[in-house]
Amino acid sequence: MRVLITAGPTYEPLDPVRFIGNHSTGKMGYALAEAFAAEGAVVTLVSGPTNLPNPTDPRITTVRVQTAAEMFAAATAVASAANVWVFAAAVADYRPAEVATQKIKKSGNTLTLELVKNVDIAFELGKTKRAEQFSVGFALETENEQAHALGKLERKNFDLVVLNSLRNAGAGFRHDTNQVTLLEPEGRVTAFGLKPKTEVARDIVAAVLARLTLRHA
Repeated sequence: MRVLITAGPTYEPLDPVRFIGNHSTGKMGYALAEAFAAEGAVVTLVSGPTNLPNPTDPRITTVRVQTAAEMFAAATAVASAANVWVFAAAVADYRPAEVATQKIKKSGNTLTLELVKNVDIAFELGKTKRAEQFSVGFALETENEQAHALGKLERKNFDLVVLNSLRNAGAGFRHDTNQVTLLEPEGRVTAFGLKPKTEVARDIVAAVLARLTLRHA
């Protein structure tokens, strides 16, 4: 089995020293890479900027990127050969329309930036997904969680969405734990309690492998 995983944030540069980013640490995506590799999968981990070391498992190849455009290019390069896609990265929705070549100096009391939309990696690759491929998305929501997550599932051609809420203590960014709910197209909902991200990763991998086994039964 070949698995593509995106992880971590993306950084969208404003100038040579500043960027637009988010609080993603990449821990969930890296834990998933380790969990899939432990099951014998060959994994390509496309990672945004994180403080995490590259996984040492020889079955994991880590590709380091910075921006959403770079992540899209790296993911696209291996997507067609992968059996499973897992979009765990927190990709910036927007980037500056122009990147200053020199550091932006303070001038006046306000600074106005024009932002343009980034490529939606999961959406674009979802258009190319073959029937035998399995796609997993992540949804981090603060309100109407299940409705928004199910919308992503349909819109981005996912087979499974992993929902986590910032309203759950100990879940989301900057934690070693997470609390997730798995949502599937046929309406199946599986909720888990708060666990270390390494255990959450094993739960997700087990769910994916179980669905793939049913497909080929």
